[in-house]
Formats: sequence, C-alpha cells, structure tokens
Amino acid sequence: MHNPTLAGSACASGDSGWLRSGIVSEQRVIVATDGSCLGNPGPGGWAWACPDGRQDSGGHAVTTNNLMELRAVYEVLGAHSASTPLLIQADSQYVINIFTRWIRGWVARGWLTADRKPVANREAIELIADRLAGRDVVWEHVKGHSGHPLNELVDSLARAQATALRDAAAG
Repeated sequence: MHNPTLAGSACASGDSGWLRSGIVSEQRVIVATDGSCLGNPGPGGWAWACPDGRQDSGGHAVTTNNLMELRAVYEVLGAHSASTPLLIQADSQYVINIFTRWIRGWVARGWLTADRKPVANREAIELIADRLAGRDVVWEHVKGHSGHPLNELVDSLARAQATALRDAAAG
C-alpha cells in the first residue's frame, strides 16, 4: 500500500526501539507538532516548530486530522539527526498514546486493536516507528488552544496549510 500522506522520504529501518520514552538527556531539543484538517477527510496541514525558530509545515489535499498529526511527527524525526535527543510536544493524545502505550500490543496482536480490528493508519504509524527506532524521544502532552506559544504556532502553521489547499481547490 502507498500512503501519499507520508510519501516522499525514505525511512531508516532499525530495531524495535520505538518506545524509548522516558530517557532523559541534558541536550534535548524541544519540538512542538500539530496537524489540522478542514473536514475529515478534507484538506489538511501539518507543522512542527522549535523554540529557536526552526520550523516546517506542509499539507495534503485530501487527508484526515489524525494523519496530519502523524505526518508532523514523521517530518520532525526526518529533520533531526537520529542522534539528537528530542522532547516532542503534541496536543494529540492519539499520537502520544500510539507510541507510548498501544503500539507494542498492536504488533503483538498482528496489528489488531484490543477489539481485534485492524489498526487505523497502520502504514503511517509503521513509517514513524521506523524513524523512532533506537532514538531518544520523550513525549509531552500539551493542551491545545490554551496559550502554549509553540503549540499555538504549529496550530497556526498547520491550519494555514490546510486553508491554502482548500482555497486552491476552490480556485
């Protein structure tokens, strides 16, 4: 299966170290991630940003909010060296729970949920898991739309991408 929402970058393969949350390092890079979708599915955007001003964003014409949340994480992992310890801040409990709580069970059950249903967005999750393999990543949930400066920035960037795609389609 080809996932156009995460296509375009090669993924590093590695061991099952995708759940290395909780490792603390003195030189951790803080990065906020967010996704946005106008309609679900609909035009969507993703974004990531660091306190030092580094940031990136993009979008996809027809996608879902969850895929855009995942895409932001995928992109930030590709933009930072695998040796760089990261603190990923996200307002998506869905994304955080995937990589801190659920993925091991899904893999053990052959990519089925606890209800024995196929895992949604599996391809995107596997691509991110490949990029997380062996990395030092800590996850932090931040409340969305609550004045958190980096979260507000990535929300604005992701929404701008989705809006631009919607407006281009209406053209």
